[in-house]
Amino acid sequence: MPRLETAQTYGRWLTKHASGRALLRARAKRGELLPMLLMDDAVAANPSATIDAIRASGPVHRGALLASTARHDVANAILRSDDFGVAGGHGELPVGGRKVMELLSKGTPAGPLDPPSLLATDPPDHARIRRQVSRAFTARAVTRLSERVDEVADRLLDDLAQRTGTVDLIADYAAWLPLAVIADVLGIAERDHARLLGLGNRAAVLLDPGLSWSVFKDAEAAVAELHSWFDGHLEQLRRTPGDDVLSSLVTSSDSDNLDHTELRTLALLLLGAGFETTVNLIGNAVALLDQHPDQRDALIADPSGWANAVEEVLRFDPPVQSTLRQAYVDTEVCGEPVATGQGVVVVLAGANRDPAVFDDPHRFDVTRPNADAHLSFSSGIHFCIGAGLARLEAQTALRKLYERFPDLTVRPGAERRSTRILRGYETLPVLTQCDLSAAISAETAR
Repeated sequence: MPRLETAQTYGRWLTKHASGRALLRARAKRGELLPMLLMDDAVAANPSATIDAIRASGPVHRGALLASTARHDVANAILRSDDFGVAGGHGELPVGGRKVMELLSKGTPAGPLDPPSLLATDPPDHARIRRQVSRAFTARAVTRLSERVDEVADRLLDDLAQRTGTVDLIADYAAWLPLAVIADVLGIAERDHARLLGLGNRAAVLLDPGLSWSVFKDAEAAVAELHSWFDGHLEQLRRTPGDDVLSSLVTSSDSDNLDHTELRTLALLLLGAGFETTVNLIGNAVALLDQHPDQRDALIADPSGWANAVEEVLRFDPPVQSTLRQAYVDTEVCGEPVATGQGVVVVLAGANRDPAVFDDPHRFDVTRPNADAHLSFSSGIHFCIGAGLARLEAQTALRKLYERFPDLTVRPGAERRSTRILRGYETLPVLTQCDLSAAISAETAR
């Protein structure tokens, strides 16, 4: 890495992560709720009690660095309000810190929380960029992708059926299905899937606060490599466009055409978001259904329940735990004043278990009538553009998985991802029915 680029990377880490990391850790040791949620490993593993305490403290929980909310009504109001925005992806920073980040970001590849990423832009740019790609994720477009989702799921399950012993559901199934589908949308050949999956996983940690220097440096290196790869990919699509969505954007004559930087950043975001949410959703679902076998068996007996089951998994253990907004003006939310420049962490996982909305919210129930009232895909203008596709992929992946392996069993050794914003499994060992029988026989023989 060139010396100037290294200096810029280090400056970005100092501004966005280093000082906040020290403060968050110090506050977590003092028992402050939000820092504990973001920095304490034990709390992150079982966050419900801490999130409940944030909600119980009032509509907006005040902290030394950031405010937060775990109430459904407040969360929804903030996400929908024009008085709040994403602050260039750096809503935890004061205005001065944001300006420093802008200077240090010039000439560097944009990460998922850097403009012009959709996660880091407000209107009018957000609306202009989103409009260009939204047609790829309409209900009709998602329906057209259902055949491809079926095909990929069947192929992966055929491969699993040939395996003996324990398999990793994440590495061998949950990660590859959504990646293959979003790769089709972006015109990416299968030979590049594994490389992009690895780079995407390394870059995803940039959503977290308080990263160490080594983790941040590695993640930014992955982003730079992704940008370089997409430069070549976009050039190839300009020369020989296909029938994919990215080709149509590259060759569009629309007056709102995206420039090269916007196209590249959008493609990177769609790639990451296209599999990160769904792989976590599938893994979380399998783990929960293994813990609730009666509900799993009911779904196998009546597959019409899978759509609502996916909504309940999204509510109960959401793939994205929280998001951040900054107040642009002095405002009021549900009777609570919020000053200009105040950053507010919207704890989506907390809103999803608000007892004011969900009866017995800590109970997992795939028949819950209002499960889809969750905020796991956000709300307002930043509502997840790929929500429909994620739902389709998860419903198909789970239905077909349990049709093929109705006695699928989670085995010891499951590991959660270390990330705080994204919540899912790094590894999830499972046995199919025949494998489980063999394992029991082997144990008996001993």
